[in-house]
Amino acid sequence: MERSPAQHVVLLDDEGRAVGTQDKTTVHTLSTPLHLAFSSYVVRSDGAVLLTRRASTKTTWPGVLTNSCCGHPAPGEDLGDAVLRRIGEELGLHASSAELVLPHFRYRAVMDNGIVENEICPVYRVRVDEHASLDPDPLEVEETRWVSWPEFSAGVLDGSIDVSPWCRTQVEQLTAVADEPLAWPSAADDLLPPAARRADTH
Repeated sequence: MERSPAQHVVLLDDEGRAVGTQDKTTVHTLSTPLHLAFSSYVVRSDGAVLLTRRASTKTTWPGVLTNSCCGHPAPGEDLGDAVLRRIGEELGLHASSAELVLPHFRYRAVMDNGIVENEICPVYRVRVDEHASLDPDPLEVEETRWVSWPEFSAGVLDGSIDVSPWCRTQVEQLTAVADEPLAWPSAADDLLPPAARRADTH
């Protein structure tokens, strides 16, 4: 599978405005600067949600169960376009649109070894039909599974299912807005942080 070229991430100030860029391979350290990212949940027409287990070679949270796909937009790249690009690269999955559902999501988490994630990370839903095929990149994804959202979210919330720290907080916020992923309300792009709004990315 063809891999994307070296990428820079968009660095942010506390208000979500772009303040520069940094090589993606050097950004995650013991003092990771705030930067722009995204998370996505791929949802089938029957309501099942795709989970992935991060490859064991990943710098942050290797081997951990998480949401469908995460990533970073390139400087100047529309966030929705970045979501669709990344699910194609990581999962071999082709979809036509990504819907914004949590425009304000932000988190900071620290691994046991001190490596920090520090992101403003809007969350998207990507709808696919029940016949959608996957071709995961093993350098990114160790495992994929389709799950029932009610069972998965209940397990995350009661602690019986261990997931990445961002996924856990996202599940808390998503279950607060609707019981089923197909019912999550879409949000307007103008609610995104300034660096991710269409007028500011082109």
